[in-house]
Parts: sequence; structure tokens; C-alpha cells
Amino acid sequence: MVPHVAQAARNSVLLRHLPDELCRRLLDGATERKVANGETIFVQGEPADAVFLIIEGWVKLFRVSTGGAEAVVAILARNQSFGEAVALRDQPYPVSAEAIADTQLLQIDGRWLRRQLMSDPELAVSLLAASYVHLHALVGQVEQLKARSGVQRLAEFLVKLADQDGPACQVALPYNKVLIAGHLGIQPESLSRAFARLRSHGVRMDGNKAVIDDIEKLREIASQDKGQPWQR
Repeated sequence: MVPHVAQAARNSVLLRHLPDELCRRLLDGATERKVANGETIFVQGEPADAVFLIIEGWVKLFRVSTGGAEAVVAILARNQSFGEAVALRDQPYPVSAEAIADTQLLQIDGRWLRRQLMSDPELAVSLLAASYVHLHALVGQVEQLKARSGVQRLAEFLVKLADQDGPACQVALPYNKVLIAGHLGIQPESLSRAFARLRSHGVRMDGNKAVIDDIEKLREIASQDKGQPWQR
């Protein structure tokens, strides 16, 4: 395995707390997989026969209702993993997964992983920790939907993308605005209105980049009460 791929996997939530020897053993059972932008990784209802680590790129997890509507469950990036819980239980995938950029994955066979779990409790603890991280993220999403406005959700999204404390910075949007709206749980037209609201707070778009005059001000907006007058 290429060293940078092994190191990226080592930094993942799934593997970062494992002893080196156990991590190497686990990676011996992994295969590299490159997925093009727009390519399906698996489909909702298929047998969950693998766990995935993202080395580079972005992956969308989503569900499709009987009426054909798509609900974005999560958008995952480098060092994140998915498929652990259902692969360990040999259950069908409850969501579909699609690459939303050219993506490099490590794929670990579920049956092989279950055999490793039977022989090493440290691996089981690591997988439980990864599942907890996913659960915590879902709880955070529910909180956003219930307690925060669309403007706040967008502000927090931009803050998380920023790689510096400020005061000023530029943030490249990692995927298109339709996906961003789905990720934030709002309609595309509501996202446009949220961007317009943030213009008066020092956020403007330049192509696919958000130019932020003061990242700390944006952080304050994300944390304010939903009932603030400027949000109405």
C-alpha cells in the first residue's frame, strides 16, 4: 500500500486509536478503490459487505423515498469512514453512497473484518468509537434542523470549511449549492436567501468561493439564538 494512503487511513476515526500492529493487520485486508465524481459506491438495500475509509474526495450518503424524493443523510470527507455498523451486523445498507468528487477509498471486506473482531477486542472498541462519532454527528444535524435557522446553518457550514481563525479568509465550496442545501436541510432557494442575508455581515460569493471579511463574526452568527431579529 502506498505510504500516503496508509497514513491517511491511520488518521481516520476508525483506525487512529489502534495499536500500530493491529492497524497494519487491518490494512492488509483492505483494497484501494478509485471512484469517479457521480459514481455510485453502493445502493440502499444492497447487502452491506464492506466498510469504507475516505482517503481523498467527498461522499454523499442519501436515502430515496418511495415517491422518489432524495434526502441527504450526510456528506463525508477525508479521514471519515462509513458502513461500519451494518457491515458488522451483516445487514443491508440503509442508505445509498455516491462520490460527489473524484474519490479514493479503502474498502475493507465485512466478513474478514468480523473475523478480526472475534480475535481482538481492541478493534471492537475502535469500531464502537467510530459508530459513536457518526451518532454524535447525526444528533448535531437534528439539533441544527430543530434549533437553528437556515442562515445559522450556512454560517456554521462556512466556519467549518475555513482553515484559519481570521479575521478574513476565502472558502472554496467543496460541492454544488444543491448538495449544500440538501446537506443543510433547506431548499436551494432558501440557501440563496441565506447567502443574501450574509452579504450584510461580510460574506460574498466570488465564483465558487465565499469571501469572508470576519470569520469571528460569522462564528457568532452561527451560535446566536434562532429568534434574533436579523434572522426573521
